[in-house]
Amino acid sequence: QAELGVNEHHQNEVVSYMRFARFKRGICLKTVDSCFQDLKDSRLVEETFTVDEVIDMLDGLQSVIHSEVESELINTTYTNVLLLRQLFSQAEKWYLKLQTDVSDLENRELLDQVAEFERSEYTSSNKKSTADPIKPKLAPLNEGGSELLNKTVTYLQEENEKLRARLRTIETQATAALDEKSKLEKSLRDLQMIQGDQKNNANQDITELENKVAALKSQFEKTLNDTTANQKFLEEDLMTTKHDLLKVQDQLSTAEKELEKKFQQTSAYRNMKEILTKKNEQIKDLRRRLSK
Repeated sequence: QAELGVNEHHQNEVVSYMRFARFKRGICLKTVDSCFQDLKDSRLVEETFTVDEVIDMLDGLQSVIHSEVESELINTTYTNVLLLRQLFSQAEKWYLKLQTDVSDLENRELLDQVAEFERSEYTSSNKKSTADPIKPKLAPLNEGGSELLNKTVTYLQEENEKLRARLRTIETQATAALDEKSKLEKSLRDLQMIQGDQKNNANQDITELENKVAALKSQFEKTLNDTTANQKFLEEDLMTTKHDLLKVQDQLSTAEKELEKKFQQTSAYRNMKEILTKKNEQIKDLRRRLSK
């Protein structure tokens, strides 16, 4: 049996289409035969005809056959377009771009190969018709893979949105830290005005301020660690689905890098480090002054 160089599933699809084409071709040939038969039954009722009568009959027959063949050729073209549309639609769901080579449609060697395949398939089908008259139809191509891809994309988008929400939370906490820094500066100015008998109270306020700074630093580090853990989890998840998410991976990877870069370059992050450095220097200076 001649082969077309495709896998078994696709070869079965080709066989199905060739059966459909053979059926349509048979109908067209029957229509042409009926045109000739109608001419014989309706016009060839006399033994002799003039040249003009023969020409008139042939012209009428030509017009009818021309119309029938043209209609069938047009319908075949539209049918092939619908078939290509089905294939392209399935390919687009997987972000594939199919290409066709029209020059191969006139390749005599390939056409002969298809003709040989049709003859062998038709002969094989006739042999099997008595033993297996009803051939089971192939199951339609479902969209299970596409649905899985869409679910994975949705999940990754949700994780990305969670990271954005986490970043907004960190920015809010950084803003709160700035407000706290203003309050601490005011408290330090108040402490600088305290002298003599108020040293004990000043030491207690300094301890509270140190605790607040330590708590803020601990909370900031915990938030940063949580964000880093979520980013690692997202990266691992992206790696496991990169073969199925060719286009989505690039978009999410770019978004992840932008989020990470935005977080590292936020003014709140840099200001927090400056606040902690200045605060430590002020506390040291205040302790030296209180000692004196």
